[in-house]
Amino acid sequence: MESWEIKKYDSDKICQVYDQWPQFAKKSYESDIETIDFENINHIVFSGMGGSGAIGDLFSAILSKTDVHVSVVKGYLLPKTVDSKTLVVTTSVSGNTVETLTILESIRKLNCKKIAFSSGGKMESICLKNEIQFRKIPIIHSPRASFVRYVYSILKVLNSVIPIKKQDILESLVKLDETSKQISSYNLSETNSSLNLAKWISAIPVIYYPWGLQAAAIRFKNSLQENAKTHAMVEDVIEACHNGIVAWEKISDVQPILLEGEDDYIKTKERWKILKEYFQINQF
Repeated sequence: MESWEIKKYDSDKICQVYDQWPQFAKKSYESDIETIDFENINHIVFSGMGGSGAIGDLFSAILSKTDVHVSVVKGYLLPKTVDSKTLVVTTSVSGNTVETLTILESIRKLNCKKIAFSSGGKMESICLKNEIQFRKIPIIHSPRASFVRYVYSILKVLNSVIPIKKQDILESLVKLDETSKQISSYNLSETNSSLNLAKWISAIPVIYYPWGLQAAAIRFKNSLQENAKTHAMVEDVIEACHNGIVAWEKISDVQPILLEGEDDYIKTKERWKILKEYFQINQF
């Protein structure tokens, strides 16, 4: 691939923003954004749509190994279990997402803890008017491109309820920088794994994920849909083994992609082995 080809297909220059993700992430985590200490929390609700919703998916995965119950709301309705020990986190990069604003309006008079994140818009106005905790985070290009800025800002603001060690966060920044260099839009060689993956995907992808990697699968799907303008699907690999797998008995324009985790459950690893053997035999 040549540089002119990237310019042809990326007229909005979003790849240049992705190239700077490590810098945006680091600056966001090291910023002077005000933190807040929420106490006595046993339930967190993350509300958001699209790229903002993927943030909730990510934190749900992070908190899945803790004692904190997490709900991710992508729509208009709150769980009935919201109470005084619940923290509702509403995120809308634009600040004008209708579904998320509906949730924000719903919690105004509820006896729960509340905080909102956006670049401004109606969300900021509602929070200021109703004395709801609000953190303003500037948008970068678009909501999907602002992902790391919001993730690392929220990690800092909600450090009291998102139990991740600072050292682990710093290590993630190093990994992000290493990955960015490998898949940078300036690296158009065969060592760029993202380009190789893009060339390999020749049909509609169905992305299989294990427990704990749903957020990665959803973010991958969303990116394919928004950036590549292509259809994509996600399926829990264990659930798919009970129903979705039979769909492969018929020929279709679908291509399997397997997202495996290093610490997948032993029985999940057995399923991966069976699936890979099946797909290899059938040349998917």
